[in-house]
Amino acid sequence: MTHTNGRRRVVVTGQGVVTPLGTGVDKFWAALKKGECGIRQVQSFPTEDLYITIAGEVPDFDPKERLQSKALLLADKYSQYAGCAAQEAVAMSKLEVPLKDNEAYRAACIIGSGVGGLTTLEFSYKMLFKENKRATHPLTLLKAIGSSASAHVSIEYAIKGPTFGVVSACSTATHAIGLTYRMIREGLVDLGIAGAAEASLNWGATRAWQAMRVLSPDGLWPFAKKRNGTVLAEGAGILMLEEYEHAKRRGAPILAELLGYGMTADAADMVNPSIDGASTAMQMALDDSGLAPSDIDYINAHGTATAVNDINETRAIKRVFGNAANKLSISSTKSMHGHCLGAGGGIEAVAAVKAINEKFVPATVGLDEPDPECDLDYTPNVGKKREVNYAMSNSFAFGGLNAVLVFGPAPA
Repeated sequence: MTHTNGRRRVVVTGQGVVTPLGTGVDKFWAALKKGECGIRQVQSFPTEDLYITIAGEVPDFDPKERLQSKALLLADKYSQYAGCAAQEAVAMSKLEVPLKDNEAYRAACIIGSGVGGLTTLEFSYKMLFKENKRATHPLTLLKAIGSSASAHVSIEYAIKGPTFGVVSACSTATHAIGLTYRMIREGLVDLGIAGAAEASLNWGATRAWQAMRVLSPDGLWPFAKKRNGTVLAEGAGILMLEEYEHAKRRGAPILAELLGYGMTADAADMVNPSIDGASTAMQMALDDSGLAPSDIDYINAHGTATAVNDINETRAIKRVFGNAANKLSISSTKSMHGHCLGAGGGIEAVAAVKAINEKFVPATVGLDEPDPECDLDYTPNVGKKREVNYAMSNSFAFGGLNAVLVFGPAPA
């Protein structure tokens, strides 16, 4: 059973995505249901001197067609992705915008990014050091900083409450959503736009990731015996969160309830994950939600397809869920949309909410032969219909930065 303890309830009234499977929640979810893969040969930068030549690039994004804001047309691509996803979430929520002053200060805009405008920086360095230009573009700084996306979106909808970016590598979006949830729950604000965006696919970033030896040249196959690394991707995932009574008063569509949030740090290693950190974050999210392990039906796993992470996540799930772990449906949708870094948790939160709404568990594609140490139900290759009332979404980042969300059905 869930509990409120007198605290304010937080619901999801809108969501938006930009992904390698397509832009827009409907297109994204249809691709997930079909088991489509958005990982392809790179098209946006030269790969002749790279041995990693695949990525999850967004295939259908023209900012002039997608964006209503003229200011965003001058922004870095990561801010444009955030603006597009926020635009969809706001429209879905049927919120009347721009907000008026009495509402504007009761709204938050927490949109993060793992690396911000990295492509803008690479372009600027190329101009300075390779082409010997005397200056960079005058908007370089504004385009590159990691709070630009949140600032752009707050300006677009006249949000005057807490507005900033969050940075926690691949847990960024989940932290942003969790912080906004806590702000609403505890009465600081009544609603908030939350999530993250990433557009760091470029030659320099790929060289840096290559050097870590964590990228696969072939594909992203979480929990599979053949897995050999992750695949970089880009995009954005945004939720509109709102206090339940506030949403009811204005007749907003309620997609789900955000019930729990947990966050921890491993404080152990920059690369190798800890079972303690991951399992404690999951347990904290469960405790916050008032749910028992047996109540969770589906976990959208972090599932990066690196050797250590997938085994660690499996062991952490078993520690938290005990015997109930064998009844869970689990999948890593990264197998289809790639590892969207800071944006991943936002995109995967949307998948978790859709799983509840549609009573469908998306697959982990490419899982032909599971790793013997990854022996839970990871929904191999084909998604399935299933009663999903409560879903968990895991994000476990470099540096041991862990964040977990728990969603439930819309309140009756």
